[in-house]
Amino acid sequence: MTAVYNVLFLCTGNSARSILGEALLNKMGEGRFRAFSAGSKPRDQVHPMTLEVLASFGYRTAALRSKSWSEFTEPGAPKFDFIFTVCDNAAGESCPVWPGKPITAHWGVEDPAAVEGDGQRRAFVDALSYLKRRIELFLMLPHDSVEEMAMRGQLAAIGREEGASAKAREAE
Repeated sequence: MTAVYNVLFLCTGNSARSILGEALLNKMGEGRFRAFSAGSKPRDQVHPMTLEVLASFGYRTAALRSKSWSEFTEPGAPKFDFIFTVCDNAAGESCPVWPGKPITAHWGVEDPAAVEGDGQRRAFVDALSYLKRRIELFLMLPHDSVEEMAMRGQLAAIGREEGASAKAREAE
């Protein structure tokens, strides 16, 4: 039986980047990964452009919602194997203590929701593209056989890929 890994994408508002990561990995992980997303200060709803861009590329959006990371600290919540922060604010916040010692990495991408007007859709498509590339690299790793410290180094390197935020480029 192949292991199924639980992955949590964190961002402060949980309305754009973390939602993109959740949708991408749930499709690309082909059942080997279950992705979730959350935020420290979630918005009331997923950003409309997040849903529009995901739908335009064939990703499911019906179950996507903005939620607090406290939802995943409750009894019965999934136990995470990997946690990725995708915004610089979330990377600097005091996160809850996650059971099971998940492997964490910062995969910061600039906030597409901060872009207004004509360039907003392009910013969301770029964020989707950058996160998709990171997830492709993540999926190529031998998850069952890599030692934890080596995995941490590989995940940090993935976070410095093209499109990385300034904080992610500095991470070691």
